[in-house]
Amino acid sequence: MTGFIDEHRGRFGVEPICRVLDACSSSYYARKSRPPCRRALEDERLLERICVLHRANYRAYGSRRVWKQLRREGVAIGRCRVERLMREHGISGLRRAKRWKTTTPDPIAERPADLVERRFCASRPNELWVADITYVRSFEGMSYFAFCLDVHSRRIVGWQLASHLRTDLVLDALEMAIWQRKRLEPGLVHHSDRGSQYTSIRYTDRLAELCATPSVGSVGDAYDNALAESFVSTFKGELVARRRFRSRDEAELAVVEWIGWYNHRRLHSALGDVPPSEYEEIYHRDNREPTPSN
Repeated sequence: MTGFIDEHRGRFGVEPICRVLDACSSSYYARKSRPPCRRALEDERLLERICVLHRANYRAYGSRRVWKQLRREGVAIGRCRVERLMREHGISGLRRAKRWKTTTPDPIAERPADLVERRFCASRPNELWVADITYVRSFEGMSYFAFCLDVHSRRIVGWQLASHLRTDLVLDALEMAIWQRKRLEPGLVHHSDRGSQYTSIRYTDRLAELCATPSVGSVGDAYDNALAESFVSTFKGELVARRRFRSRDEAELAVVEWIGWYNHRRLHSALGDVPPSEYEEIYHRDNREPTPSN
């Protein structure tokens, strides 16, 4: 009620508002002159921290991830309190963006089978990668963003931006993934849609050199590459939809920074609310082979 009176007192005055609301004006003045209670002071301190955290994470976090990050930083706070503070001050997280089509099937290219069949799970790194292409607009023109994502940790292991949609775009992203992972054991499954870039001879030959098995989904069905589609939605909503880039170089710099945040700081609910890099560190620590004793 105090907030309502504060909002409208300049137009109607305190006493008339209190008469309409059947409230006592002296109570209003007493509350305004009373020093804030301890909980109100704590709310101010927590709100400042929530705002800093929200801005530092591309304003993408909703109340659940904000709460999880505060807990990781040692702040003892209930989720309902975070929800209340964010709601009262108009702080909200990501709203998903619409997906646009960037790959076109090649009707005459040989198409590998779908080995994933919508089961996007992996027991170790480099067991299953998914790949796709999306776009980033700038005043200078369109840039296309190709990526490879490791299903085990949700980590972006390779990516590339270019002003074209030729096979070189996806090949460069694949080469970065190979370089990042250093050594790939046989058995990797590479899953994509049926875009002509991924079914091209150059791309499939490179996968064969790696002893990687190609897998593609069906035509026109986003669910067959749902994990890549989900990442694209996150990428567009958290970075692209909220920015206007003057040039392709500015867009590329923003993408580089965002991927660094996504891989090393962003909390992922599918990983137990830890970043992909931390999830991989936990895996390697728990699966490290014991040193033989003399």
